[in-house]
Amino acid sequence: MFTFAAAVFFLIITPGPGVLSTAGVGASFGRRTGLRYVLGLFLGTNLVAAAVVSGLAALILADPRLRTLLFTVSFAYLVYLAFRIAFAGSKLAFIERATPPGVSGGVLLQIMNPKAYAVNTALYTGFGFMPASYWAEMLAKFMIMNAIWIPIHLLWLWAGIKVHQLNLTHRTHSLINRAMALSMLLVVLLAGSELL
Repeated sequence: MFTFAAAVFFLIITPGPGVLSTAGVGASFGRRTGLRYVLGLFLGTNLVAAAVVSGLAALILADPRLRTLLFTVSFAYLVYLAFRIAFAGSKLAFIERATPPGVSGGVLLQIMNPKAYAVNTALYTGFGFMPASYWAEMLAKFMIMNAIWIPIHLLWLWAGIKVHQLNLTHRTHSLINRAMALSMLLVVLLAGSELL
């Protein structure tokens, strides 16, 4: 169980589309909108986890054509998001939109996020600690995962809000944006290679 919790911590805290966009929403739109977005990410990640645990994700991803199509759409969306991060300009507006993303934006990002599928598949199919009861283990894993997931995403939201409040130079803002975008692309590529 402790190995599972450690794996959850390290897989979730690393920069990926969910945490990077959380920081971006916090930096761009503030705490209230950021909390709504994190709620959407929370619902989305649990939907992905339920799809993995129930076998629905495996069933859908078993068809190579459908898997390739879904990955291509997901990858294109996340590359678009990384491009917007990289070229956000002198401010840390990781996501520039006329209207702030809400709960539905967070749900959509997680459903389209290949890292969410890779992480959930690795965590829920591995690290067994209750071999006598599959469903009791899955319930325990859901509880452990969410107990770690929530504070990590709130920490990234707080970091985005705080970074936005700093008086950084244009060059520093640009470097941070590009580093975040590159990190996000690398995570997407690594997660995608696991799914394909």
